[in-house]
Amino acid sequence: LWGVTVRSPHPSATITSIDIGPALAIAGVATILTHEDVPGSKLYGMKQADQPVLAIDEIRYQGQPIAIVAADHPETARRAAAAVEIGYDVHDPLTDPLVAMHETARLVCPDGNVARHVKIRHGDIAAARAASDVIVDGTYEVGTQDPAVLGPESGLAVPDGSGGIDLYVASQWIHDDQRQVAASLGLPLEHVRVTLAGVGGAFGGREDISVHIHACMLAMRTGRPVKMSYNREESFVGHVHRHPASMRIEQGATAEGRLTFTKAEIVFDGGAYTSTSKIVIANGSYFAAGAYAVENVEIDGYAVYTNNPPCGAMRGFGAVQTCYAIESSMDRLAVALDMD
Repeated sequence: LWGVTVRSPHPSATITSIDIGPALAIAGVATILTHEDVPGSKLYGMKQADQPVLAIDEIRYQGQPIAIVAADHPETARRAAAAVEIGYDVHDPLTDPLVAMHETARLVCPDGNVARHVKIRHGDIAAARAASDVIVDGTYEVGTQDPAVLGPESGLAVPDGSGGIDLYVASQWIHDDQRQVAASLGLPLEHVRVTLAGVGGAFGGREDISVHIHACMLAMRTGRPVKMSYNREESFVGHVHRHPASMRIEQGATAEGRLTFTKAEIVFDGGAYTSTSKIVIANGSYFAAGAYAVENVEIDGYAVYTNNPPCGAMRGFGAVQTCYAIESSMDRLAVALDMD
């Protein structure tokens, strides 16, 4: 069988109804599953289990999975997915992390829109600022970046006939995949066997799971092997991206070119769910002062929830964004000092 995911066209909404009847009536459709059919944990996640396997009642980003379909032909599965009727109460999405940080902002995450605040302090910034001959101050922004690997997400789930499952999938973290899949299937680890079917390009994008639980759920429900394979459009919302960032850097130096202080406020857009954002913002904060000796440092790093697709691991893991900001600031400082 072939599996296809039904995804939300809205970045922020409440699900008011799901009618799978018209889709089930299509010849060749074997099953259609929703959150009510998740046999184990309805939430998964690498570091924090906060992302629904299938949306329960709330949509937090465009492309969020709501239902999964298995049929005897991939085109039949796609037609059935399009025939699932879903009612929405659509909300205005919160897409700007700087707005989401405000105390008055609508909550994307019930626990608050700031996923993590990293605070680093060394020395005396006020005294260092007073001792500076030159000070530069600027805000630097980077947008979302996608790994766009040549091989989009794909997997094959095969039921073993005795209640267990074999999953063949590309991965960067296969043991963690097994842990998350087993938890959502309600099975002990030894009943979930995950085989690394190559890596197929990753750059961080295959640390989080994609087709894994969905393919296994369909295979266990039907008792038949199920293959799922994303097209390029679906791949863009089916894996995490590099965090877009807004970073304000203020630096001081003496006339001789000795750094006196670095002050940084960095805001990473983590998207709708946690993934590895809490670790990524830590890395970004640790490297926000760059590769330079400076005794007085004040760094505040924020990872923020929005209604954008989730962001997570990608090459450099947070340091790329702040490297761009601090090096840009150093260039401006060199110009101000008339130094190389």
